[in-house]
Amino acid sequence: MNFPQQLKTFCKFCRKHTLHSVEIVKKKPRRTLAQGQRRYLRKLKGYTGFPRPKPDHEKAVKKIDLRFKCSVCGKKHTRGEGFRAKKFQLKKV
Repeated sequence: MNFPQQLKTFCKFCRKHTLHSVEIVKKKPRRTLAQGQRRYLRKLKGYTGFPRPKPDHEKAVKKIDLRFKCSVCGKKHTRGEGFRAKKFQLKKV
């Protein structure tokens, strides 16, 4: 899927349509000090099996997280929760 690097869309901070630059956000590592993650890592130690049932299958494609940066105010926002696409490229228009 080809997606434009810049597009004109509504900025909720300026409250008008402005030019936005688009960027793909990469997934960050989980917080190791969160209580649930500490519990999960403690359960992984030792000789026991995996603590949760393994999924039957994985999704074929990952969800793409896009951030739109306003050229006027410089603030970033998202549009929806993301979407799935096998191939994704940002194209210059």
